[in-house]
Amino acid sequence: MAWRIGIDIGGTFTDVALVEEETGRIAIAKVPTTPHDFGAGVLDGIRQGLDRHCIDSATVSLLSHATTVVTNALLEKKGARSAFVATRGFRDILELRRSSRPDLYDLFQEAPAVLVPRRHRFEITERIDAQGAVVTPLAEDELPALIDAIREADVQTVAVSFLFSFLNDTHERRVGAALREALPGIPVFLSSEILPEIREFERASTTAVCAYVGPLLASYLDRLQRAAAELGLPALHVMGSAGGVFDIPEALRMPAAVVESGPAAGVIAASLAGRQLERPNLISFDMGGTTAKASVIVANEIAVTAEYEVGGAANAKRWMHGTGHPIRVPVIDLAEVSAGGGSIAWIDPGGALKVGPHSAGADPGPAAYGGGGVRPTVTDADVVLGYLDRDALLGGGLPIDLAAAEHAIDEHVARLLGLSVPDAAARIVEVVNANMAQALRIVSVERGHDPQEFSLVAFGGAGPVHAVALAEELQIPEVIIPPAPGAFSALGLVASDLRRDYSRTLYADPARVDPARVADVIAAMEASAAAMLDAARVPAERRALIRQADVRYRRQAYELTVPLAEGRIDRAALDALIEAFHGKHVQTYGHANRAEAVQLVNLRLTAVGRLPALTLAQRGDATGARVRERSVWFSGPGSVATPVHWRDGLAPGSMIAGPAVIEALDSTTVVPQGWHARIDDLGYIRIVRRRA
Repeated sequence: MAWRIGIDIGGTFTDVALVEEETGRIAIAKVPTTPHDFGAGVLDGIRQGLDRHCIDSATVSLLSHATTVVTNALLEKKGARSAFVATRGFRDILELRRSSRPDLYDLFQEAPAVLVPRRHRFEITERIDAQGAVVTPLAEDELPALIDAIREADVQTVAVSFLFSFLNDTHERRVGAALREALPGIPVFLSSEILPEIREFERASTTAVCAYVGPLLASYLDRLQRAAAELGLPALHVMGSAGGVFDIPEALRMPAAVVESGPAAGVIAASLAGRQLERPNLISFDMGGTTAKASVIVANEIAVTAEYEVGGAANAKRWMHGTGHPIRVPVIDLAEVSAGGGSIAWIDPGGALKVGPHSAGADPGPAAYGGGGVRPTVTDADVVLGYLDRDALLGGGLPIDLAAAEHAIDEHVARLLGLSVPDAAARIVEVVNANMAQALRIVSVERGHDPQEFSLVAFGGAGPVHAVALAEELQIPEVIIPPAPGAFSALGLVASDLRRDYSRTLYADPARVDPARVADVIAAMEASAAAMLDAARVPAERRALIRQADVRYRRQAYELTVPLAEGRIDRAALDALIEAFHGKHVQTYGHANRAEAVQLVNLRLTAVGRLPALTLAQRGDATGARVRERSVWFSGPGSVATPVHWRDGLAPGSMIAGPAVIEALDSTTVVPQGWHARIDDLGYIRIVRRRA
């Protein structure tokens, strides 16, 4: 039997999911995250998973990993010492940024710190114009002094971004070749290789991000790969931000592409669940230890965006512009809020109760975990209210200190608000639920979708605890709790295909351009994609190439991405592209202007190497059924005696009326009064409103 392994690092726990390819049988291991060395927790989880379930490492066919290294480096400002080389007169492009501001009325807001200090930003004489023609030849005589200055700066990486190099990369490649020859130990990132697209600031920013995080990512993945090889495991793959995995060389060529690999894995898993359950419209909700993430899946299609910012305040406000460092890479469209199980509750100077953005993380963790935490967290509130077992979690592997949780809430919230400890805990849960409901609204209502037409797939260690309360808030009719929800993002890693995205800027009027010109650009990207798939040894029958184009009305500043037909690029294909753009414009903005000229801006290609399909299943055994009772607080009735079921003992077809709690090794599901849960044939928990 062949197995696939997925590893997802969370703010509190590191999850390892092992899935048997033929049967879909799931095994999991959940270990504390090790912030001082993330790789240590990863290897501990892999060893536990293999040993506990008696799996021979030689039978592992895929090893996939979602890493937070890139995100953490940007948030903590602990990336590499980088140099930046620009066209003369443009070395400050990273600092000048755009005019976008997250808060129009805050006169004191500051943009994120520039990743490359000014003393390490260099210039060279050259100039390409907006048509790709050479205006000023590259000053070859300046190269020796440039190389000496970079060497003297003692940097670890170099980013090179020249004006309009996406149209003509001759100068950029010449400088890159000279730097690589003279400085062989220093990685050089060229914008024409990273992002050959329009928009100078975004292209420069993406290249600078790659240079800033590249060495850290390379060191981390190299250590992890060598340790995995010692265990007899196959080559490591990394989850990309747009969904899909790729090998380490591909990750290091484009480090910015793995910035949101963990959340992406969860959405991929939710999409797989939707296909299995024939639920094409889903809202994916992932609540872990530090954050809650939401995304929308419409007609089985995952929403992907190229407008994304990282670092700065972008982790809290990433749907707003001007909060972080822009990267122009495909990223699954997510709304994320600082609301996880470890999010700390506090009282602001005005006397209002707040939850987050600070988190207790894995060290010291919530007070209830007994690791030294003294500040009240969402997990502590869930323990006090009876949602979580007051004795132990993880099947008894994590003892719970109820007294510590009550003391933390009493000292930092209850006394200050004049409330009892249970009432204060209930207020904490109400606040965090309101924060998370906002994330769900962002990806649904604010994207033009009615939540009542969707099912909510809830996962993460804390997601199933709070999911039904959020469904009530947004009037979502059904909540789905998948198999192994506490490690569901790790399951997404083993269900993802190989994927790599390519793009090229091509200015043209699609109604008048020669189709052969478009076909030539597509053919060049397809050749690069074929080389990548060849290197990954993907057979021809499992390959797919998906074409898209960025199109806009001529006087617009931003584009919409629409499909470009397969097969021959001819006049009919380009006419269909124009019609698709008008339709997308109506869907997005409510109107279309067919009298306005349409402009083609970028061509895109997604190369996919499909892995054999998986069917995720978790079938319970009634012989292991356990039912006990504890006092649980619910909005309305307050604390009530509530039956607590063990999930592994619930056979398919089992029906449970709320109020009830369903516990498992990795997560706890809360079913409030007025709802009932059913276990389906694949082991999914389906929670719907009880009919009167």
